Amino acid sequence: MNCRQVVELMTDYIEGILSTDERARFEAHIAGCDGCRAYLAQMRTARKLTHTLADEPLPASLERELLDAFRNWRRL
Repeated sequence: MNCRQVVELMTDYIEGILSTDERARFEAHIAGCDGCRAYLAQMRTARKLTHTLADEPLPASLERELLDAFRNWRRL
């Protein structure tokens, strides 16, 4: 797995939805790549901070729509 592939799978990794094989390949790459490890740390921090900003709940339909859009961006 290369850096570009890792970046494309980053959100799925953080959400814990990668297959066992993809997760193992992802983690093998991360173990040896300082840049991707730093990017993962930044993504986790950004996600944590983003969760603290929400004062009002997001309507479930909009949340589903946004998650689908982000998960399927490669197909679009």
